[in-house]
Amino acid sequence: MEKLEKKYGFWTTSAMVVGIVIGSGVFFKADDVLIASGGSLPIALLAWFIGGAIMVVTAYVFSKIASKIERVNGIVDYFEEAYGNRAAFNIAWFMTTIYYPSLVSVLSWVSANYTCALTGNPDQVWFLAFFYLVLFFLVNLASPIIAGRLQVSTTLIKLVPLLAVGIIGTIVGLVNGQTVSSFANTAQNIAGKQGGLALASLSTAFAYEGWIIATTINAEIKDAKKTLPRALVFGTILIVVVYMLYYVGIASVMPNSDVISNGDNTSLVVITTLFGPLSGTLLTVFVIVSCLGTLNGLVMASSRGMYSIAVRNMGLKPEIFSRVNSRTNSTLYSGISGFVFSFIWLVVWYGNFNNWFSGFLDISELPIAFLYFVYLSLYFWFMKNFKDANTIDRFVTPILATAGSLYIIWAAIHKDMFITFSVIIIIIMLTGNIINRKKSLA
Repeated sequence: MEKLEKKYGFWTTSAMVVGIVIGSGVFFKADDVLIASGGSLPIALLAWFIGGAIMVVTAYVFSKIASKIERVNGIVDYFEEAYGNRAAFNIAWFMTTIYYPSLVSVLSWVSANYTCALTGNPDQVWFLAFFYLVLFFLVNLASPIIAGRLQVSTTLIKLVPLLAVGIIGTIVGLVNGQTVSSFANTAQNIAGKQGGLALASLSTAFAYEGWIIATTINAEIKDAKKTLPRALVFGTILIVVVYMLYYVGIASVMPNSDVISNGDNTSLVVITTLFGPLSGTLLTVFVIVSCLGTLNGLVMASSRGMYSIAVRNMGLKPEIFSRVNSRTNSTLYSGISGFVFSFIWLVVWYGNFNNWFSGFLDISELPIAFLYFVYLSLYFWFMKNFKDANTIDRFVTPILATAGSLYIIWAAIHKDMFITFSVIIIIIMLTGNIINRKKSLA
């Protein structure tokens, strides 16, 4: 049977980490975090730092695990080592049928939404979302090498406007005094949901999600036990630095009150102010590229979902889903299943906007919170078994990561239709276990 080749290096792996996390959210979170912070820039920056710290500490714990374990699909490997085959199947089934495809569907829609805003054809959003879904699965199945290069290039492109605003905006603000003014003066008469540091931190939590998906390609990473841990730590720290620099850049161009009043258009106004009116169109292009880069990384993971189950001789038709195409070295049948699952979740997302449900089933956030719940058992296993690690690595960082996970879970419990989504997950997980049980009895 053909095996997946070692074809990705440090920069592609780092691009997976950075490129999946940095999507559209960072461009449009400025006002939300500032409102929740009561108009105070120092509190808003602290919130971005706390959200980033949760991500970095969690990624650091996983980097330590990744330095010891390398098989097929990182997070599944870790649970297999910690709790056995059944746990590995359950986490793989959750990632394959819920986590990856739900986020793929949302990013397809988000990418289409921004594209239609640029072209002025809002009626084509759902058609274009489906087109993007098909396109990126085809790219990943036809040439994983091209998909990897695409991930690197889109990551570099999406960093351009963030770094430009952060560096040039801060320099301009320091010269004209706006930077100091924004730090010193709190915005007044805020119309929005405040709540101080806690709520502001929660507003950043989901903007930092997605880095774990980089572990799904560990079987294809050269010297994975060294490369993946370095990429996880380097990538997450880079994200925090870029986010905070970008936020200071925005505050250096306009007062806090203007950031709030401009809302989701803040980034557009700031770039137009710094670089001229034509940059507004250019920013939209960058945002689209940013979203498509995130989509590509998610599809890379989703294409390998069923493969990670089948290669362990578990689940539905492992003899089919474990196949690797000899010509393209891609997980062809696994990729097709990933597309099907993603399409189903795209239909669910479509239903949100057409009043199919009693509320808004937010599949862009709820799957992430459930994944953080799953992390808790891995932290406990890490502290119990990694006896050769020093005290900070073995106890301090997992405890901090646990606190961060609980923080995100607490936020998710207050989301609309949390109970409904929980029931859906239970049904999907029970279905998977029935399928796997029939396979083991056959």
